[in-house]
Amino acid sequence: QIILCFHRSFEYSQKHAVLVPVAALGVGGMLVFWMRSRNRIKILEMGNGWWGSGERPLKGREDRSIHPFKIETSDKEIEDLHRRLDQFRYTPHVEGAAFHYGFNSSYLQKVVAYWRNQFDWRKQVEVLNKYPHYHTTIEGIDIHFIHVKPPYVPHGQAVRPLLMVHGWPGSFYEFYKIIPLLTEPARHGLTEDDVVFEVICPSIPGYGFSEAPHLEGFDSIAAARIFHKLMSRLGFREYYLQGGDWGSRITTNMAQMLPQSVKGLHLNLVFVGKQGWRRLISIMLGAYVPWLVGLSREDARRIYPFMQKNVYDLIRESGYLHIQATKPDTAGCGLNDSPVGLAAYILEKFSTWTDKSFLYKDDGGLESKYSLDELLTNVMIYWVTSSIVPSMRFYKENFSRDPDLTLHNR
Repeated sequence: QIILCFHRSFEYSQKHAVLVPVAALGVGGMLVFWMRSRNRIKILEMGNGWWGSGERPLKGREDRSIHPFKIETSDKEIEDLHRRLDQFRYTPHVEGAAFHYGFNSSYLQKVVAYWRNQFDWRKQVEVLNKYPHYHTTIEGIDIHFIHVKPPYVPHGQAVRPLLMVHGWPGSFYEFYKIIPLLTEPARHGLTEDDVVFEVICPSIPGYGFSEAPHLEGFDSIAAARIFHKLMSRLGFREYYLQGGDWGSRITTNMAQMLPQSVKGLHLNLVFVGKQGWRRLISIMLGAYVPWLVGLSREDARRIYPFMQKNVYDLIRESGYLHIQATKPDTAGCGLNDSPVGLAAYILEKFSTWTDKSFLYKDDGGLESKYSLDELLTNVMIYWVTSSIVPSMRFYKENFSRDPDLTLHNR
């Protein structure tokens, strides 16, 4: 009996001797798989789309030609604008309101007076046309872009293609001051050894001179695919990207979609989505021991007090987002009909988003950073193309599919 018990216990221990390492290997393997999948970059499928108003052509039948384009204006267009500006109905602002209620109506009167009597749209059209403009049809809609090549390339210097994408309420025009620095660095205080770019700046479909999608569902992934197709049509297999605002989202999607084509990505706005208990604990600890949760002193200075800077300010400044992500066409009707309403809506963002302290200034601090010619030129791009409504729809198309914009964060 003792021998039998010993034999059974020996068999039991032998089984455990096999099971323990097997279990350890299983758990270890699952842990390694989890760690690897956690850090794996998510590649977006290229897919395909059609956003035109008619029937989709048979495969390979889409017109791939690229046509020169020139911005033009007319007496009729300018007369209509002046008539609407003359009919502006003024509402007195609350005393001491500055920009806390939105665009200060007294300063708006000054902007409208300048727009009506001094702003020269024909001159600004010439400024816009100083770079070559083009149109090409991709997935059923006309895509507008400017393409600026360096006039001189030092011997042995490689030229790098760079796609720059704007956001809302911006336009391709926002890159006009930096383009010479990128295409002609030696002429602007930089050395010939600096990188030389040729720059492509498209208008997001539905913005400015790019045709608006005719069907639902046009989001940042669709825009990313179209811009990849644009770069391919221009003959580029590898290129660099820059994005801000929606352009940041679009170019990030481009890098996730075809990483083999994207040699570098630069963003001046980053969408970050960290949720759950980990984020809450980080926020709580960050105020007292920022180094423990990976924050620098500068990070902490910008983040805290947390409620004021990240909740109250967000609520105050995000009303436009809720409107545009839900019912863009309703609010857009008035903006598309009134140039003054359009200017107030757009320029208020140029004020507060440039510097939050501009809320306390009667003129919104606008002319401390921009000229009225620059500001009104951007507004006019939306006005003459009637693109404010489709540009606002881009919020609905993106937020309705991904409410917290974290779907592609990996």
